[in-house]
Amino acid sequence: MAKPTHILVIRLSAMGDVAMTVPVLRVLTETYPNLKITVLSRPFFKPLFADINNLHFLEADVYGQHKNFGLLKLANEAKELGIDAVADLHNVIRSKIIVNYLKFKGLKTAVIDKGRIEKKALVAAKGQHISPLKSTHQRYADVFKDLGFSIDLKNFVPPVQKRLTPKLNGLIGVEPKKIIGVAPFAAHSSKMYPLHLMAEVVSKLEVIDKYRIFLFGGGKTEVAQLAKMEKPFANVTSVAGKLSFDEELALISNLDLMVSMDSGNGHLAAMFGVPVLTLWGVTHPYAGFVPFNQPDENQLLTDRNKYPLIPTSVYGNKFPKGYDKAMETIKPESVVSTIQQIL
Repeated sequence: MAKPTHILVIRLSAMGDVAMTVPVLRVLTETYPNLKITVLSRPFFKPLFADINNLHFLEADVYGQHKNFGLLKLANEAKELGIDAVADLHNVIRSKIIVNYLKFKGLKTAVIDKGRIEKKALVAAKGQHISPLKSTHQRYADVFKDLGFSIDLKNFVPPVQKRLTPKLNGLIGVEPKKIIGVAPFAAHSSKMYPLHLMAEVVSKLEVIDKYRIFLFGGGKTEVAQLAKMEKPFANVTSVAGKLSFDEELALISNLDLMVSMDSGNGHLAAMFGVPVLTLWGVTHPYAGFVPFNQPDENQLLTDRNKYPLIPTSVYGNKFPKGYDKAMETIKPESVVSTIQQIL
């Protein structure tokens, strides 16, 4: 069979997982400049792929016109674009329907191995003798290898910073200060650094007076909480609910550092080559979700002497009684000193 020339890449959600495809696709398109890529994902994620060479974006309306049998319509739309192979980076029911249909039509297909067995064993080990699993980024790369396109993720070259609009320049100001993003929220409370401790971190950074800090979040509750957090400080601005996704990405690309939980914002920053300090709760870096190209010293873990069963789950949705307090063992002083070391 001839080598594919146009690959359909499927990754429908969630934001962090979609963002993790970006550095992999950058390396792929730089390594194989004649290869065409069509990314199939939700419309909101389109800006993530804006400046990747030879990449087309196909919007998936999975709750509307592409619901149920509409997935076959979506598969035909992709086929009409001239794709001759499919890389399923999601491996869920929706993507399987599309893949199997296109496979039946004669297209070459490859599907991600999510490592479910290894991840289950990592959690079942109850913190004893654990070791790192393959990264999600490498699992994505392996799918393209199965299609005949080997890539070395060490060849990643970060994109240029996105141009700042007058609005963003106004927020940053003219003082020569390092710009830090702080994203204190996560999908599960067990992965979230307590807000009162994050406020301590912000307060200590404010006193140093060398940093401009932007708080990231979304939704009414988070917007209100971050507005309260920013209030006492001159160098702190919440951008939650104030920027479009494009503006948010532009600001993130211009950060000197992102402080994030095990959550999507860390992956958004990493895809631009921005250093990311990740704070880990009941999840653990060994599960393979460390932001792209981030070293071990950028991972701050809870005290596993006090909470020895970590990781209690891969995604943070399961934990024993009392483990929701695990992140309190990461002291604000430790966060601040690590920020200073990175910068």
